[in-house]
Amino acid sequence: MEQFVDLIESIKTHQGEGPDCGTSMLLLRFKTCNKHCPYCDTLVKMRNSISSEYKFNDIQNVLNESKAGLLLTGGEPTFSTNYQDSIDLLNDLNYPIANVESNGYNLRSLIKEVDPSKNIKYMYSPKIFNQVDFDSEVSNSEQLINIENVYFKIVITPNDNLTNNYLYFLSKYEINQRVYLMPEGATREKLIENSGYVFDLCEEYKFNFSSRDHIIYGFI
Repeated sequence: MEQFVDLIESIKTHQGEGPDCGTSMLLLRFKTCNKHCPYCDTLVKMRNSISSEYKFNDIQNVLNESKAGLLLTGGEPTFSTNYQDSIDLLNDLNYPIANVESNGYNLRSLIKEVDPSKNIKYMYSPKIFNQVDFDSEVSNSEQLINIENVYFKIVITPNDNLTNNYLYFLSKYEINQRVYLMPEGATREKLIENSGYVFDLCEEYKFNFSSRDHIIYGFI
């Protein structure tokens, strides 16, 4: 039986953030998400785009021809109907490397259902806007910290005390090489403006800095 997945975007591009920044990727974007983050750079695209069916065979052909990795993003790959689609894509497709970009909603369960022999980095981006979020993200992070292919990718807004407290929490664990801090900003100018503050935090906590090349250089 032929397999299909509902997406709002399938495009050959490059990873713009995190440890695989610059890597050639086939980006598959889901429409739905469990959050509405004020700095989301795809909120308008998710709201205005209509999902279409994509054949697994066609996706595999693009991966084969382009020699690209697989990038699952959204939206939220672990939310609602995206959850099983993400598992099937990761388990049934062949690719040299995959990145799964998630706010952590159902990430632990997804990891348990994906073939551990696959070369996948799970990019966990906690979203902290209030004390309830902080407590939830700390609890979730405690369950993910010991999974070696989970990377923490955090958007930093200057002088955000809750996020700074979260960074202090992370700094107590020996996971420095798996933590990437990124400046908040929807434009190249705003990213550069906020980068100094983020570099200082990277120095303070011995974390990695991640540029956001898709915004700086204007690719998808």
